[in-house]
Amino acid sequence: MTRFQKLTAATVAMTFALVTIGVFVRATDSGLGCPDWPFCYGQVVPPLDDAKAWIEWVHRTVAAVLGLMVVGVAALAFLDHRDRRSILWPSLGAVALVGFQAWLGRETVRLGNSGESVTAHLAAAMTVLALLIFILVRSYYPARIGGRGASQRFTILAAFGALATFALLLFGSNVTATNGALVFPDWPLMGGSALPPLTDVTTAHVLHRWVAVVVGIIVIGIALAAWRTQRGHPWVVRLAVTAGILFPVQALIGGLQVLTQLSEWTQTLHLALGAAIWGALVGATVVSYYEARTSAVPGVRSGAGEGVATDRAAPEGGSVAMVAPAPSTLRETIRSYIALTKPRIIELLLITTVPAMVLATREVPGIEWTGWTWLVLWTLVGGTLAAGSANAINCYLDRDIDELMARTRRRPLPAHEVPPENAVAFGIALGVLSFAVLAYFVNLPAAFLALLAIAFYVLVYTLVLKRTTPQNIVIGGAAGALPPVIGWAAVTGSVGVPALVLFALVFYWTPPHFWALSLRIRRDYAAAGVPMLPVVRGIPETTRQILLYTLLMIAISLVLFAVARMGAVYLAAAVVLGAIFLWRAIGLWRQGSSPEQSTAQAIRLYKYSISYLTLLFLAVAIDAIWLIPVG
Repeated sequence: MTRFQKLTAATVAMTFALVTIGVFVRATDSGLGCPDWPFCYGQVVPPLDDAKAWIEWVHRTVAAVLGLMVVGVAALAFLDHRDRRSILWPSLGAVALVGFQAWLGRETVRLGNSGESVTAHLAAAMTVLALLIFILVRSYYPARIGGRGASQRFTILAAFGALATFALLLFGSNVTATNGALVFPDWPLMGGSALPPLTDVTTAHVLHRWVAVVVGIIVIGIALAAWRTQRGHPWVVRLAVTAGILFPVQALIGGLQVLTQLSEWTQTLHLALGAAIWGALVGATVVSYYEARTSAVPGVRSGAGEGVATDRAAPEGGSVAMVAPAPSTLRETIRSYIALTKPRIIELLLITTVPAMVLATREVPGIEWTGWTWLVLWTLVGGTLAAGSANAINCYLDRDIDELMARTRRRPLPAHEVPPENAVAFGIALGVLSFAVLAYFVNLPAAFLALLAIAFYVLVYTLVLKRTTPQNIVIGGAAGALPPVIGWAAVTGSVGVPALVLFALVFYWTPPHFWALSLRIRRDYAAAGVPMLPVVRGIPETTRQILLYTLLMIAISLVLFAVARMGAVYLAAAVVLGAIFLWRAIGLWRQGSSPEQSTAQAIRLYKYSISYLTLLFLAVAIDAIWLIPVG
């Protein structure tokens, strides 16, 4: 190990120690043991007979030492790696982040250990830990990595698992912040039930347990995937399996917190294990990324930190012509990255978000910048980033078939305008930014739902369903149906029955919408080997399925009228718009035996389906504000 690597590794260990000590401070209620900052009762050393003051003083002292160590990492990065921007700039960023963390510590004391300040303090600490792990791992790999390496599929999976774990840590901190840790005396059930009623008192605790189950499945799944697919990269396997082993242990300790009435050791160990799982998954993500980047280099040992990657490997599912990305101007580069996010699709997703928010509150954003207007704005920003993340990663995973299809071969990756590894990093970065925006400016439930939407679209639809079953768009449509649920959660902090009906409405709208398009481009899908319904089952069966799903969609739209207590405006819109949709679907079904006529009719239905969704959700918003009773 070089001196830089030794110091960075020690700094990672010190950060983990600081997090653990910080939890012990909270568990022992010692956060205000020193009521002032940076001194303790106006002294450098606290009174000898005050145990809580000493606990807090140790916490602050370790934080100060960590700050000096981070400055040392930045100094060595400048001395030894000033030519490596991927090490130098993150090291300088770590200094700024630690300074911000110190400021948050002061604010935590000033605000009397408020729940929000403690959660922000924890989030910043975990971010520092992740950044230092990135710097350490990056230092073991070549300074320059050219060309395209192996698949980044596992990197995407590990990154999602890491972000989901981070979300779980924040959900747990929110339980503490709301004093909800002991609202239920039992574990693993909650008041004798797995599905207790959600109230202002119980919501934080219930969400934490439900999210823990989801994240646990994800983390264990990542460990199994690493064991099966990453045997050639030992450190990836070690880190992922470590996280998979630690998670059930952490869950058990979480249960003991409840059963022991929040004993100090259970609180400390619970979060310490959470930090370890987070660190392991971050490490697995970064190692997986650079292992894939360097795996195509002949003669370079995995993680050896020697050599320069120059070879390129084709992605799974087909061969791609190995053409270097064409040089471009900054404007063209920005345009290419924006194109990765598929802006037209994002517009359609956002159409369903705001009306759900309006329906949940019966309010509309005003011209003045009130809190409600800002909430809508940040929800849209976060939703846009989440959709862009999913679409960018989808472009990376589908780049081989995109090059075979006339409709998609001009996208940035098939056109070699963006390196594939950059597209992966860009997509993951957008996902992280989306979660940060929604968690900070909106709320954690909305942020976690957006994260699930990204994961479902990327992992379930793109990786599993799209190339294996003609039902791909049916099941995969759940990802596109989540925006109204996210909008509802953004203003209520939970998911109500009307939100679930809106989800079902978009879910059943997706197959007629997309199958109508796929009828036109069925030859593209056939050439690319994608088993879309028109390719596998033919045109007549596809038109029949479109008609059946149209009937289900219209039925759901009428169910919403009853469930959400809508008025005459919505009812009229649902009936009229649904009737037109049904008329077009019947017309398409009748022409199913004629490819040319059915294709033309399918395009008309496809275009109308966009208008249908837009106008129906507009009616939802108008009706929620201007309710006209029926009868």
